[in-house]
Amino acid sequence: MPTTVDKRAEFKRLHESGCFVIPNPWDVGTALYLQGMGFKALATTSAGFAWAMGFSDGGITRAAALLHIAELSAATSVPVNADFEGGFADAPEGIAESVSLCATTGVSGLSIEDYTGDKTNPLYDFELAVARIKAARAAIDKAGGDVLLTGRSEGFIRGRPDMDETIRRLKAYAAAGADCLYAPGLSTREQILTVVKAVAPKPVNILMGSPSALTVKDVAELGALRISVGGSLARAAWGGFIRTARLIAEAGSFQGFADAVPSAELNKAFSK
Repeated sequence: MPTTVDKRAEFKRLHESGCFVIPNPWDVGTALYLQGMGFKALATTSAGFAWAMGFSDGGITRAAALLHIAELSAATSVPVNADFEGGFADAPEGIAESVSLCATTGVSGLSIEDYTGDKTNPLYDFELAVARIKAARAAIDKAGGDVLLTGRSEGFIRGRPDMDETIRRLKAYAAAGADCLYAPGLSTREQILTVVKAVAPKPVNILMGSPSALTVKDVAELGALRISVGGSLARAAWGGFIRTARLIAEAGSFQGFADAVPSAELNKAFSK
């Protein structure tokens, strides 16, 4: 099993060139299965984990998130990036404390977003948002500096799809110490290319969380270095579960099991 130092070094190397997909498992089983498929890195999904625990997205406590991140980091031999939401704090001091704790989990990277949790005022004021990234950077540096920091600007998925403001924020987050930039919600070639060019040479993460004509090859050609899927693998799994359960509950039919993965395949995947 690679050490935490090894995994963190590999995670940084992955961000130097090329383009890789970083899928989002929500428990140890899904993490190990994805690792077995050959993915070079993984990322937690705050939404997928929350749903598995019976909460809505954003309903998990910091303590629960830290335990989950530590569990996935320890169980896998590839780097794990933490979807660390808004850092479970508003003030920069709280961000620093949260990031310091996250750095002890064995995680290889983490992201801090600028969503406030308030739908009427969804983004932190610019100066505060930048200060939060600076605090995260300082906490990582104090812990050793080898955790990769991703700065997220949430406007496109929080009802504020302003490209100029998104780029302004991403550039500021880069200057504040973010190693990677991420604006979930970009969906067109033009949007992706605009952001990639604007923040170059910093690597950009693109969210592919809904059906799209774009392929990994397409996104790579646009210059993005990392692709994540957020909670969409979890939603796909929930889709199969709910469709099958509804057939039983509403029609008394068990035909939904026709698409189930054979037990033998899962047992083989997890055999030690």
